[in-house]
Amino acid sequence: MGSVRRFTPRRMIAAFALTVVVTTGATLAGASTLGATWRAHPAAEANPWHSLTYGNGLFVAIANDGTNRVMTSPDGATWTAHPAAEANNWVSVTYGNGLFVAVASFEQQGSRIAGTNQVMTSPDGVTWTAHRAAEVNDWWSVTYGNGLFVAVGDSGTNRVMTSSDGVTWTAHHAAEVNSWNSVTYGNGLFVAAAFFEQRGIRNVPPATNQVMTSPDGVTWTAHRAAEANSWVSVTYGNALFVAVADDGTNRVMTSPDGVTWTAHAAAEANAWVSVTYGNGLFVAVGSDGTNRVMTSPDGVTWTAHAAAEANAWVSVTYGNGLFVAVAYDGTNRAMTSGSLPPPTTTTTAPTTTTTTATPTAAPAVQATPAFTG
Repeated sequence: MGSVRRFTPRRMIAAFALTVVVTTGATLAGASTLGATWRAHPAAEANPWHSLTYGNGLFVAIANDGTNRVMTSPDGATWTAHPAAEANNWVSVTYGNGLFVAVASFEQQGSRIAGTNQVMTSPDGVTWTAHRAAEVNDWWSVTYGNGLFVAVGDSGTNRVMTSSDGVTWTAHHAAEVNSWNSVTYGNGLFVAAAFFEQRGIRNVPPATNQVMTSPDGVTWTAHRAAEANSWVSVTYGNALFVAVADDGTNRVMTSPDGVTWTAHAAAEANAWVSVTYGNGLFVAVGSDGTNRVMTSPDGVTWTAHAAAEANAWVSVTYGNGLFVAVAYDGTNRAMTSGSLPPPTTTTTAPTTTTTTATPTAAPAVQATPAFTG
């Protein structure tokens, strides 16, 4: 503490309250290690958790196997299991317009045993209702933007479907017949990314254009990716689209408009399978490698970080000051980075300054509070 400034005498005794706002050290530490330091947490059940989203104060994860294929958490650390609408291969979940929406692939563990309804919705993440997809395809990703849910798939005649309410879906042609694996929305544009080859199908020509864009989710235009990699996940943040791949020389690519893409080196040559944006930071997680997390403030330069455990981390999202990821395997299948906004503690410490009063009956003068210099 610095010196205390002293005041001249001939003033009356004055007492005043010094208000101190105390912020926990965890918050300060969390701010400096966001995306870099991770903590492991047990999932509600040891299922292969495949996708994760945040909405309405709740993290919601879905799995493609297990008894209860949904779990929810307010903080990313404590999870509660819930039954899915059907025991399907749920692979992607999003939130929009007060509704959680999940889609399912037609295959499960290599067998064509998906349920009748490949869409489910929930207003609270707890109670889910099944709905028919526009077509019985392998739907792999769903997003929300501009009042519309949009899903993409890697099989079928029409590999795009849209819905304004998550219940009734309409099929649309994709720009090309590719394995569309991920879709996002940003700056008035839907952007989807694809694998280099058809998933699990031999003797099919590799994709020519592995990116497609649409202003309305209905009409799509194909674009070349920065490199012919298997692009697994795409996100939008800070006026930039960022995609990650699980193979190739440069496993990151960026675009300001979804049309022209630039390749960048990943922090490590891992299988990067999910990327998100939050609090000024892009964060990607991988399913293999030494360090299974990488972060970037600009989508161009990436730094590797150790995951909480060496699991197959397959999905990451951001919400309420936290990055949260879920894994397909491992002991603890959830991990978090950052901290929830802590309560602010206000304490009042009385401070008293004593001065000497004159013997005359002169009016009292209010003392000037002491300050720390």
